[in-house]
Formats: sequence, C-alpha cells, structure tokens
Amino acid sequence: MRVGMYVDGFNLYYGGRAVCGRGQPGWRWLDLRDLGKRLVDNSAWSNHGARLEKIVYCTAHVKGNVNPVGRREQDTYIRGLIEHGSIDRLELGKYISRAKCALLATQDHKGRPVPCKPAWPVMVRHGSTAQDITEANFLVSYQHIEEKGSDVNVAANLLLDVLNSRVDAAIVISNDSDLRFPIQECRERVPVGTVNPGQSLLAGDLRGEMDDGVGDHWWYRLKNLDYESCQLPDPAGSAAKPAGW
Repeated sequence: MRVGMYVDGFNLYYGGRAVCGRGQPGWRWLDLRDLGKRLVDNSAWSNHGARLEKIVYCTAHVKGNVNPVGRREQDTYIRGLIEHGSIDRLELGKYISRAKCALLATQDHKGRPVPCKPAWPVMVRHGSTAQDITEANFLVSYQHIEEKGSDVNVAANLLLDVLNSRVDAAIVISNDSDLRFPIQECRERVPVGTVNPGQSLLAGDLRGEMDDGVGDHWWYRLKNLDYESCQLPDPAGSAAKPAGW
C-alpha cells in the first residue's frame, strides 16, 4: 500500500504552536518523513504493508520585509527538509499584504468580537450639540497579511495523485474546512487518514465515517509527543537548527 502525505504547512505550524506552546523549543525542527512513518505505523494500515511513498509540503514564504527573522528561519527549515530528504515535493503559495478597514473590537468570553463603544478616556462628541455619542463605533485601518495557496496546493496534489493511481492511501495534515470536497472525493477511491495538527476540534466538514466510500479511513489529532519525538538531526544537511527551536 503506497501512502502519500499532504501537508498544509501553515496549518501545521500554528497547530504545533497551540499544542507545544508559542516560543517553546523542541518542536519546530519537525522531520515530516519521520512524522509520516509514525502515523502510518500507528494506523491499521500497517497491517496491509503500508509504506510512506510520497510527502508533499505546501507552504508560503514569510514576507522578509515584515518578519526578516521568521523568513531566515523558514528558509533554513525548508533547506533542512530538502537536504535531509524529509519531503519529496515543495509547493509554494504566497503571502498577500494589504490595508483593510474594520470596526475596533474586543473579545467576549467565547472569543466573539464585540465592537468597542466610546468610554473614558476616549469619547466621541457631536460637533454642533456638544452631546456625547455613546453608540458610536470606531473604524480602524490595519495591515492584513494573508497566506494564500496552501490549501489549493494540498487539494490539487492530493486529487492528482489519487485520480492517477499514484498512491493507494492518503494522509492529509490540515484542519482547513476548505478541503472538504477533495477529501470526500478521495475517500470514495482510497483510504484517507485526516490529521488535525492543533488543539481545536476537528473541522466539521472534515469529519466522516470509517466505512465511507472504500472505507478504512481514520482520524487523529497530533500531540506534543508527536512533534517532539520527530525532529530533524542538527544539522540537517547544511541547515543548522535556528536558536530557540
């Protein structure tokens, strides 16, 4: 059984940060091939002679003018993945930066936005009547940076490999509900393992039943041990692990 693994790097990074802790060392220097083998070996597929055949890593370059340290560290990590043979294909999307406007808001106890109203020391007063406007809203302009393309690249590579019979089973590492359609279609043709990389609940659109389509599907949520026990060597080829990683 040839297994392909399709990784949404953006989802994986923020999932790992939620699981292991932002700024904590010991998880970011992740060996994707080691992780993939761990997932295969711990699944029921191991009884069918499953082997990890292909790893596709989909990410986007951090903007160096916004986060120069992050870009250098990301470049080092990608070089380590390639030189160590931890991935077979790198697919790059892009980050888009633009100015957007939105209401100034805080969060309630469930994380929902609550528009800010005038309150001391910042009040709004009507120019002609000198009356306080207590129900005014504040509109702010801010820099919005959005990662684009990783989900599309995951979906495209997954579908092409399944439809062209290049793999007999697939692992998708992402909790992006936009992958609902390609994953559902693939479950009709091959067994699919859906891996949630973070602490949040699995997206409803990625759920299903073990016997959907051809069956033998499974779901898994990564734990800190999965991240910490699957680390690249240091150095990985010519790439030395960044300080603090």
